[in-house]
Amino acid sequence: MTGPLPGPGSGPGPGSGPGTAGSRGASARGGFAGDSVPRHLARGAVGFGALAGSLALLPVVGPASLLLAPVGLVALRGCPMCWVIGLVETVSAGRLRRSCTEGRCELNRARPYGPTHD
Repeated sequence: MTGPLPGPGSGPGPGSGPGTAGSRGASARGGFAGDSVPRHLARGAVGFGALAGSLALLPVVGPASLLLAPVGLVALRGCPMCWVIGLVETVSAGRLRRSCTEGRCELNRARPYGPTHD
């Protein structure tokens, strides 16, 4: 077998179905960005609330309160720092554009819709 190997999102498999990053336009959004800011904030409230509750309730309920920790991690999709990165990417989605010319990339504000005054 010769030739290039298929990349993610180029054929059948876990990264190629509907609703995956390849079909949602991963180039327009970052890898951690969510669909909307309110939904992302709700996930954060549940996640951080469950993590804080699992530690705060430890003296009252005992080790059973640690069952809230996996709930918090699932809501945050694994790591709190990734959630923060996702929040920044979700807020900035559509507001920043990366343009690369002649081997040099720049990050610029996206132009507003409608007439411009240049």
